[in-house]
Amino acid sequence: MTEVTHAVGGQVSAITLNRPEALNALTPGGRELLIELLAQASADPDVRAVVLTGTGRGFCTGADLRGASTAGPRLPGVVARTLRLGAQRLIAAVLDCEKPVIAAVNGTAAGLGAHLALACDLVLAAESARFIEVFVRRGLVPDGGGAYLLPRLVGPHRAKELMFFGDAVSAAEAERLGLVNRVVPDGELDKTAHEWAARLATGPTRALALTKQLVNASFDSDRATAFAAEAAAQEINMTTQDAQEGVRSFVERRSLEFKGR
Repeated sequence: MTEVTHAVGGQVSAITLNRPEALNALTPGGRELLIELLAQASADPDVRAVVLTGTGRGFCTGADLRGASTAGPRLPGVVARTLRLGAQRLIAAVLDCEKPVIAAVNGTAAGLGAHLALACDLVLAAESARFIEVFVRRGLVPDGGGAYLLPRLVGPHRAKELMFFGDAVSAAEAERLGLVNRVVPDGELDKTAHEWAARLATGPTRALALTKQLVNASFDSDRATAFAAEAAAQEINMTTQDAQEGVRSFVERRSLEFKGR
């Protein structure tokens, strides 16, 4: 069985975690394939949106630790290097993807799996979905960018509550907290995700990429830096065919058609 399946249709890259027997826990090979597919989506002009989901009862329960050795001493730097080249690269691949990425969370999203979903640009959750900051239950520090992502979504106090206690958060509560955009019935998750992706795939793709960059960088910038980045993004975007089409269609009072170029 292929750990990650992939199909492109209607200018949408559909990436599906496919280890339902393990609640889609990620092996190193699966993680690397995800990173590769996200990079391909960024580079392919015929891909204009990405949907990330899982099969079975779990979206992703994090890294598969069953084959990992925890016995004995480790050389200094080994753990940090493993995280930097593994979980952190995966989250960066989502954040840096030049196409909008939609997470369709179909079940449990725990640990790195929760952070994988929260790193996406838009998050849809099935009613049966739940999110768990599971690290504290194992005596671990959150990884995969969790301490970076969560405070930006819910604020520091709420982020600490989620990480300190490790309680499961229902889909409804996740929506209330601002962790997800929308909760839908389980049977409508795939349909809704692909409807959203189809809308994005007809949008001004380069403008969306630049908008994503501006928003993602906004929490790390002062006002002057943010305004300078905004001006530069506008300058770059005005060289695209889609921006020119948008202006012409307004002046000519006609419907427009973005090409993603």
